Amino acid sequence: MYPPRLIKTPVVWQLGHKFNVVTNVRQASVTDEIGVVCLELEGQRGEIKTAIKWLEKMGISVEPVEINVIES
Repeated sequence: MYPPRLIKTPVVWQLGHKFNVVTNVRQASVTDEIGVVCLELEGQRGEIKTAIKWLEKMGISVEPVEINVIES
């Protein structure tokens, strides 16, 4: 979840360019008051951890969820 001040900031784009991670938006809901994004990150574990720390430093609340993805 991210605060109103970041609603118009391309956070997901910045994340994919600033860090060596692949982003995949699984679900999103954005209003003028709050942004909630379910974002899948793919990459090296250390790079993902660094990316998450960057998000948190920006004031974005991160709740990691580990899900096994079934590929067809």
